[in-house]
Amino acid sequence: MVWAIADSKRQGFLGFKEFIAAMQLISLAQEGHEITEGLLNSTVDLEDVKPPAMENLDALLAKKRSPKKTEPEFKVTSPPQSSISAQWFTSKSAKKVPLSSVTSIVDGLKRLYLEKLKPLEMAYRFNDFVSPTLTNSDFDSKPMVMLLGQYSTGKTTFIKHLLRSSYPGAHIGPEPTTDRFVVVMSGPDERSIPGNTIAVQADMPFSGLTTFGTAFLSKFQCSQMPHPLLEHITFVDTPGVLSGEKQRTQRSYDFTGVTSWFAAKCDLILLLFDPHKLDISDEFKRVIGSLRGHDDKIRVVLNKADQVDTQQLMRVYGALMWSLGKVLNTPEVMRVYIGSFNDKPVNEALIGPIGKELFEKEQDDLLSDLKDIPKKACDRRINEFVKRARAAKIHAYIMSHLKKEMPAMMGKAKAQQRLIDNLEDEFAKVQREHHLPIGDFPNVEHFREVLSGYSIDKFEKLKPKMVQAVDDMLGYDIPELLKNFKNPYE
Repeated sequence: MVWAIADSKRQGFLGFKEFIAAMQLISLAQEGHEITEGLLNSTVDLEDVKPPAMENLDALLAKKRSPKKTEPEFKVTSPPQSSISAQWFTSKSAKKVPLSSVTSIVDGLKRLYLEKLKPLEMAYRFNDFVSPTLTNSDFDSKPMVMLLGQYSTGKTTFIKHLLRSSYPGAHIGPEPTTDRFVVVMSGPDERSIPGNTIAVQADMPFSGLTTFGTAFLSKFQCSQMPHPLLEHITFVDTPGVLSGEKQRTQRSYDFTGVTSWFAAKCDLILLLFDPHKLDISDEFKRVIGSLRGHDDKIRVVLNKADQVDTQQLMRVYGALMWSLGKVLNTPEVMRVYIGSFNDKPVNEALIGPIGKELFEKEQDDLLSDLKDIPKKACDRRINEFVKRARAAKIHAYIMSHLKKEMPAMMGKAKAQQRLIDNLEDEFAKVQREHHLPIGDFPNVEHFREVLSGYSIDKFEKLKPKMVQAVDDMLGYDIPELLKNFKNPYE
């Protein structure tokens, strides 16, 4: 309870101010006060609060000052604003971070990544094939919600509806108005930051977007504003998916690749549909296909549903489910929220009182789903971390297998081309040899495209110790971490 109140911004760690608040809460609890969320804001005079009583603290400090030390201590000289874990990513020393310096699940994941997973990724160029190397900000970032849909389905209006105000740079209209990816996040004042600037900031989790080039970064911006909701959740507003060839020929960057990158970082993906735009174009189908592996994050929203009457809404819902069934190759039925998420009152004359009640219940369900995001952020981070570790292990098996198939001396170019042309068969060999699930393997076409730019002969042979370290991390270290620390967001 003390942690939950002190860490009001849900960072997963306590800064200087938050630590003082935690100490004050402990002192008040020792004096007999009941710990509640409003205790620090109540009539209690905090200036008269004494430091909390700590049992055996003097003995512990005396032991620390003792010249007899059995194990070296991890010391970091850093400015007060940055956490110790931030130094792990920038330090050039190869010293291992001891478990005693880990203060939360997020810190533990950082330690495990640097010690066990990152060496495997670097050895086999995982960052070039699948996902960029993680940084400190990737672990500390707030949960993200991405909105996808064709133009004029109400994505920007949806964010405005949740914030109850417009954000800097928001444009709303019936034509394709949002022409860029906009990250809406908390900040000290209202301002828009260009994409090239935000991508090089170390405290922002967007450095991986530099791989999409200047053409994309010129169509990317960050809108900051002070808002209580944005202290817990970051929103990603996207350009409307265009139809036909416009998506590929008129966009100067890889739209599908960018949505896939954001999908891996996001905690929730909302697909918005309009009752009058139910057709899923080839490009929208390709975008939804890029969300492969993140099906558990996807929610479907049938927006502007008060524009049709009850009978038409029934037919529209059926048509939407049929369209989704053609695109999402899953036997399960996708959860669809029906409503009109804007600032205008529901058109009760068209949908009737029953429709209005339905919309209110659906809106409550969606809002409760959004409220649960910060609480589930830690679990989601662990889930993504485990998913990444498995993908990195399979990538190492694939690259070492291709290296083994290369000749020692002559005919390397022909052998490489043969391997690239028959990647499906090589994947099947790796799958049988190591008894791996075929669903965890990467997309063949994407892998082939990236691999053609590399010399397979230059890759490393299989390093069993590195793979075993990742297996130990998945089998022992992460379960131990979960047992020692609770979810900091609860």
